[in-house]
Amino acid sequence: MFEASVKNRRFSRGQTIEGTIVAIGPDTSLVNVGGKGEAVIETADLRDHENDLEFAVGDRIQAIVVGTNKGITLSRKGIRGAATLRQLEDAYEARLSVEGKVEADVKGGYEVRIAGQRGFCPFSQIDTIRTADPAQHVGKTYAFRIIEFKDGGKNLVVSRRALLEDEQKAGAIELRRSIAVGSVVTGRVASVREFGAFVDLGAGVQGLLHVSEMGWSRVTDPSSIVKVGEEITVRVLRIEADGERIALGLKQLMADPWVAAASSYEMGQVRTGRITRIADFGAFVELEPGVEALAHFSTFAPTGRADAWAKSIAVGQTAPFEILAIDVDKKRIGVGMVQDGAEVRDGKKVDEVKEYRERQVASPSGGIGSLADQLRGALKK
Repeated sequence: MFEASVKNRRFSRGQTIEGTIVAIGPDTSLVNVGGKGEAVIETADLRDHENDLEFAVGDRIQAIVVGTNKGITLSRKGIRGAATLRQLEDAYEARLSVEGKVEADVKGGYEVRIAGQRGFCPFSQIDTIRTADPAQHVGKTYAFRIIEFKDGGKNLVVSRRALLEDEQKAGAIELRRSIAVGSVVTGRVASVREFGAFVDLGAGVQGLLHVSEMGWSRVTDPSSIVKVGEEITVRVLRIEADGERIALGLKQLMADPWVAAASSYEMGQVRTGRITRIADFGAFVELEPGVEALAHFSTFAPTGRADAWAKSIAVGQTAPFEILAIDVDKKRIGVGMVQDGAEVRDGKKVDEVKEYRERQVASPSGGIGSLADQLRGALKK
């Protein structure tokens, strides 16, 4: 009767089914899978990591069919410590995990012992990242997936990487759901390129930290800011393409120097700056880390030739610059280089011609008239 009911349901290995627990024993338990049929599942599959039962009689569970020979055998967690070749074959066909111990590194991979059988794991299948020292895996017990089952189980090829990648995919889905624009996350630098760095946020999910987001100052060499393997904290700036592209920022966690620029800079003020770039229309000048100004070519001393001004300065050169214009909202400052010989007093360039004219207005008679008055006064005496 049982076999007939099972046959009518047409269960196959690897199929995920749902049933109701009808009995729990010390080693095995029974699950009603419908049609008056009962399947067998190891009681260990109903326990959590602390060996406590997660289910009770009457609970409904989902499980994978791992065997159909002489009844239905189910599993929820994969086959661990498989004892027979039949169970290994079931695990292979159902793509379930098996437990194996890495016994030695051999040519091209590792020798792995699984349920008394010898298996082979290629170097490329032992991990998701390249292993620098193959010996580091020897002696360790891992979960593997059987990717080849030949000669009745005498020829086994296993992969640990396949399981890790599946776990990563599942974890990546959850991680992408949890990441939101504006959130602060911690990751490890996976690689550094000339345009920025890729940061591993976990579960194989990577974000790009562009060179322009590494600091408020202009960064020319990303490797001077971050190193491969370094753990860094960043802010999520943008999420695009359904979470496939994640833009990260580092400078957003630092104080923005432009916030204080409104009170730090004023028109006519003279500041020492460093020329960082020279363009056709002028030179960019760093006044402090993160605050860059523009010295328009028209502010340089006339030379008689259109491009001669650019040859009179050099990238890296420091010089005094006068603040000519400020627009903090747009993060723009216009400056002009103070020419050699110009007098600077109290942090501002002195306009000697303007001062002379102001003195003339204040004393219209001028110096000669004053001397004549003094002479008249002396003659009267």
